[in-house]
Amino acid sequence: MNCASMTEPLDGLTEDAFLGGQLRLRQPRTGHRAGHDAILLAAATPAGQGDRVVEFGAGIGAAGLALAHRVGGIRLALVEIDQELAVLARANAVANAIAADVHVLDVTADAGVFAAAGLAPDGADVVLMNPPFNDPARHRVSPNQARQIAHVATADTLSAWVHAARRILKSNGVLTMIWRADGIAEVLAALSRGFGSLTILPVHGEAGRPAIRVVVRAVKGGRAPIRILPSLMLNEGATAPKTEVHEILAGRKVLPLAMP
Repeated sequence: MNCASMTEPLDGLTEDAFLGGQLRLRQPRTGHRAGHDAILLAAATPAGQGDRVVEFGAGIGAAGLALAHRVGGIRLALVEIDQELAVLARANAVANAIAADVHVLDVTADAGVFAAAGLAPDGADVVLMNPPFNDPARHRVSPNQARQIAHVATADTLSAWVHAARRILKSNGVLTMIWRADGIAEVLAALSRGFGSLTILPVHGEAGRPAIRVVVRAVKGGRAPIRILPSLMLNEGATAPKTEVHEILAGRKVLPLAMP
């Protein structure tokens, strides 16, 4: 799903409008492209001025930069394994006058590698992430390597990313993530180690159809019972976005997970 308004490609790139044009991001014309998932993730993430916020698998920086646009004064770090996407993320931060540290880093790297990049254990208030979640056994794998890295999960992807988030978060720090809805059992299993106080938002393409995504907020060391929120319906019918969703994508409204 791509929520951007595309301009003519520039040297293999497009410049796309997010948050109703408040955020303009350059990204590759082909391969993995930021869209609705990134903006929903940003709209679900609670943060306050001065918080240390880290986005895993940041790509061109869409989710982290959208969050920083909404919440001024956060200390943002974008972690991305792909050098070219990291360069774009850094340029996008500068173009939108948003301060961000960009790290070319594998999320599954060990604690020493993270610490050398300035991401020491127990140092972050918030982590947000949209891990690769397609099962290669059920989805045709793209020959484009960048698209594979961005979309295809291994058996250990989710647990490894959650482990990395748990390691760098402070006690009571918050993790927000988006994942495919039919993988909710994997999410619950991964978060059972060190996280609690889960809040889950099912996301449906339209009413009467199964959920396509879940957006989840979890607290490191949290003990509150799981809450499942009323579902978010993206469309009124086959194509028309709901008014509520339009307001979220335009940056004028947040999801309930972002509220205290």
